[in-house]
Parts: sequence; C-alpha cells; structure tokens
Amino acid sequence: MSDVNTTALGTPAEEEDAIDVDKLMAEFDKESNTRHFGGIFEKIIKIAMVLFSLYVMFDGWTGTMEERQKMAWFIGVIVFMAYIIYPVRKKEKKRLNHVPFYDYIFAVVGAGSFFYYAINCDAIVARASRINEVDIIIAIIGTLLLFEACRRVVGLPIVCVSAAFIAYAFIVVDRNPLRVIMYKLFYTTEGIAGTPLNVCASFIVLFIIFASFLEQSGIGAFFVDLANSIAGKATGGPAKVAVISSAMEGMYSGSSVANTVGSGSVTIPTMKRCGYKPEFAAAVEAAASTGGQIMPPIMGAAAFLMTEYTGLPYSQIAIAAILPAVLYFTGIFMMIHFEAKKLGLKGLPKEAIPNFFKLVLTKGYLLLPVVALVVAMNYFSPAKAAITAIFVAIGVKLVEGVIKSIIHKKFEMDFGIYFRSLANGTKNAIGVALACAVAGCISAMVQQTGLANVLSALVQSASQIHPIFALALTMLMCIVLGMGVPTTANYVIMASMVAPILMRSLSIPVLAAHMFVFYFGIVADITPPVALAAYAGSAIAKSNPLKTGVTATRLAITAFIVPYIFAFSPEMLIIGADKPWYEIVLLVITALCGIYIISAGMEGYMFKHMPWWERILAIGGGLCMIIPGLLTDAIGLAIIVLIIILQKLGQKRESKKAASAA
Repeated sequence: MSDVNTTALGTPAEEEDAIDVDKLMAEFDKESNTRHFGGIFEKIIKIAMVLFSLYVMFDGWTGTMEERQKMAWFIGVIVFMAYIIYPVRKKEKKRLNHVPFYDYIFAVVGAGSFFYYAINCDAIVARASRINEVDIIIAIIGTLLLFEACRRVVGLPIVCVSAAFIAYAFIVVDRNPLRVIMYKLFYTTEGIAGTPLNVCASFIVLFIIFASFLEQSGIGAFFVDLANSIAGKATGGPAKVAVISSAMEGMYSGSSVANTVGSGSVTIPTMKRCGYKPEFAAAVEAAASTGGQIMPPIMGAAAFLMTEYTGLPYSQIAIAAILPAVLYFTGIFMMIHFEAKKLGLKGLPKEAIPNFFKLVLTKGYLLLPVVALVVAMNYFSPAKAAITAIFVAIGVKLVEGVIKSIIHKKFEMDFGIYFRSLANGTKNAIGVALACAVAGCISAMVQQTGLANVLSALVQSASQIHPIFALALTMLMCIVLGMGVPTTANYVIMASMVAPILMRSLSIPVLAAHMFVFYFGIVADITPPVALAAYAGSAIAKSNPLKTGVTATRLAITAFIVPYIFAFSPEMLIIGADKPWYEIVLLVITALCGIYIISAGMEGYMFKHMPWWERILAIGGGLCMIIPGLLTDAIGLAIIVLIIILQKLGQKRESKKAASAA
C-alpha cells in the first residue's frame, strides 16, 4: 500500500528488500493484473467507472429498478469492463492503451447477451421454461463469456468447480437438458442472477466503494503507526506490529491477498532484519491479513451481509464475532511472542515508535467513517448505511483539506481523491461480481440436480458416526469452494450453499452455522495447496511457498479450532441473553488461557524449549480450556499449572547449568 508509513517500521536497507508491489499484486492477486492505459483512453475508462459507482450508490438508496433487469444490466456492464481492462493471460505483453480486437468483440457480445435479457425481460419471463432457440443460443454465449471473464479476473479454481457442477447437471437431467439448464442458469433469479449476485449488486459493491474511500484517506498509515505505538517496543515488536496493523487494515480491505502484499512489502522485510526466519515472517503477515476478514465490526463487509442472510440484527453479529476474533489474534500474537523469546529477539528502538495519545488526537478523526458505518447499521439498511459512511468519509476529507488550507495559508484541497475512490471501487468490484455470478451457477445446479439433498444426506450420515465428522466434511467443502475466491463473494457462496446444510442436518443455530462456514471459507487463503495469501507473502520474503503456507496454517490454528467449539457450544458466540455476565467473563478468561497454552505447545517454547510430550499435553490442556464447561475447564487448568511448573523447574535447571559452566 502506498500510504504505509515506512519510517516507523524501518525502510529497506538492502537491495534484496526492494519490493515491486505492483508486480506481486499482478502475480498473486488476479484482480490487479490489468492492462495499462493512459491519456484520453484512461480518462474515458475512469469516467465510466465513476459513473458506475454513482449509479450503484443511487440505486442502493432508491432501489427503483426491477430485480431481474437490474441484475442483467449490472452483470452486463461488469463483463464489458472485465474484457476491456483484463488481459487474456497473466503474461500477455502489455502495451499502453492496447486492447486486442477480439476482446472488443467479447466485451460487446458478452455484455449484449445480458442486455438482451434486460431489454426483453417481460417477454422471456412470459415464455418461462419454453424459451426459444435464440434465447438458448444467447444464454450459452453469455454464460461462456461470463466464465472466461471470471477466469481472467478471479482465477481458474471457481470456474472449474462451477463447470463441474454444470457438467453433472447435464448428466442427471433427462429431458431437454440444454433448454432446462440454460433457462435455469441465465433466465431465472436462481442462477447467474441469483442470491450471490443480488447481494453483491445491492450491498457488496457499496462496501467495496467505502473501503476504497478509506484506503484513499490514508487510514492504512494511521493503522501502522497506531500498531507501532501499541506493540513496537514489545519483544519481537515488528511481527506484533504486523499483526495489529494487518488486522485493522484487513477488516475493511476485503482481500487478504491485497492486504498481505500491501502491508507485507514493509512488514516482512522488517521482520526478517529483526531475526525472524523468512517463512515465519511471511506466514505472520498472511495469517494476520487473512484474519482481518473476521475482525469486527466490519469483517470485510461480512458482518453486514450476515444481517441479510440470517435476519439477525447487526449488533448481535458484531458482538458474536468479538470472542472468536480475539482468540484468533491472541493465538498469533502469543506464537510470535514465544518465537521471539526462543530466538532472543527485541523490540523496535524508542525513537521509531510514535506517541499513542498524540497519534490518536491528530489522526483519530480518520476513524469517523467506520464509526458512522457501525452506527448507521442500527438505523438503516446495509446499503444505506454504506452510502452514509461514504458521505461521512467525503466530509472528513473535505474538512481536513479546509483545515490544512487555513493552517498552511494555501489551497490544499485534493478533489481527485473522490474520483479515484469511486473509480477504484468499481475496479475492485469487478472480480467480486464475477465470482458471485459464477457462484450462482453452482447454487442453481445444486438445487436443479437435487445435489443439495445428497450433500445434506452425506453430512447427516457422517453425523451418525459423530457430529465432528459431519463438521469436518463441511469444513472441507468450505475450503474447496473458497479457494481463490474474494472474501465477500466467498461468504456469499458459503451462506447460500453450505450454511443451510449445517442448520438442516445438525440443527446448529443460524448464527453459529454462518460463522462456521465463514471462518473456513476465509482460511482457504492460507491453507495449502491454494494458499494465495501465504504464497504472496512468500514471494516478498523469498521463502519456500509450501513451508510458508504450512507455517501460516499453524499460526492460524485457532481458526481451525474455534469454529468447532462454537458449533457444539454456541454460547461462545455470546448467543442468548439469559446467560449471567460472570459466565461470559469466565468463558472469555478460560478461552484466552487455552489459547495461551496451545500457542506455547505449537511453538514448543514457553519459558524454555518444550519436549514433544509437553507440547502434546499443552495442546490438549488448551483445548479443554477453550471448550465451555466446568469439568473441561478444571482439567485444562490442572494441565496448565502442571506445564508451568515443569517449565519453571526446567528453566531453573538450565540456569544453574549455565551458571556452573560459566
């Protein structure tokens, strides 16, 4: 990210630390692999993007267009822009303002296929499943060009998964499979224009535009400085700073890969210079950036989307997400601490650490749009809340410009920031919209073939052995379907397809089911073999990608444990008002103690190196502490006390040996 403060974290001192952020973004974040434009061509494209963002904001506030037509116009424009902006392959030779002739054809034909549906919507709806040959041909062309656009922008995994579901439908459907499937995919609100795309057009794009305004405001640099003021001087400070800053930035960025590359270009070289191994430094950044998506109150916009899918108030979702997020980052924080202790690493020098109170007083106003968003969610719909927050962000920058102009006695208003924010909002929304449209095809084919019932029966059968097997099967589904998919689109897919299976088959409460699938969809970004965030971090650290992915998974172990706990014990999400406050406090304390001892066991170090049997004992005791219940807490506490005693005694023995040797 261009606005990251490199002074606090340290500037690269060696040539090997020079990071080409744009090149890395194009390599690991498909949405950043765009063509290069300049002059009048660039202006035309940016104006088109600005107008599209303004249209989405207007429609989000008024909501005047009929749903099917709205979806057709929306995805048609998205497909058109995708073919103009994104090359056919990653390594295509990039020339300024060069768009191959075939991409102009694909753009016009692809968009035209959806515009045909929008213009003839009433007639096509009247024909219902008796669509004619022209309708079928246009549906085939539009679907194929949508998939190719998605491959270019998002990547191959989601396209392959969706194509497999469609192929399965052709095998299963007996009568007129082509007519039935293309009608379902293209001309109903259950396929391409299904719930995922509808949610994207109505809410997600608005939050992406809001995130673009936040990024342009310089809040990223504020978060880095704030993290430095909090943890910079602690043991292993640079890594802890990376965790805090990446968690705060990832909260609104909506992309763990972009966050890893943006902030990691500064934090990873700094961690390496302080003594962390390359794999560990890259894994810390990847795990923290991924965890930012589960950080309330925004959760990469998932908190607001959950209100739509679950029907629960935003405040309940934000509160429910607090403890799992705290446990996640506590786990990473403690592993960093034990790793630093093991390596004997220190914090940053005092002169490199900004003053916390001065920072909050001078830059704290940058948080006003986030505060406005949270407050507005309690009074407006998610769409109107996002638009309100966007206007607050605009107001903050206007006031900031006026104050600077008065202080410096010269005009310092940068009106270009608003156009850049709107244009970047549209650009960042293209990949999410395409992923949601393709995800709608998966959902449609699952319903059309009855595969939803098959999957439910499979989960139900696994639960007969033990519910944990059913949850493990669901976890694998989430990780596979979440590979290479943007965060918000990822959650929409999980919420549409997988969460209902948990609710039906295992009777898991609605919020616990949605949080379960959300967590495991997100960790796909750091779980090998398709660990995009971890691989992006490894490119910066010049480390082994697979080892980095494995290390990131180890650091994020809490994300693989906590969802199982709140699936079995939803009280971890603080669900239900009948629980007395002291039980909630006890739940928080025991869970944090459990994460502490698990982190020590995973790192193999507390006060000294831990033998293998101590590590296993520590992990088992930590799990007991996390699982709600007095019996499990008592067992876990006994194990923790035992481990601490063993570690302290061992530490004393080592000190005596060192003293006698000296």
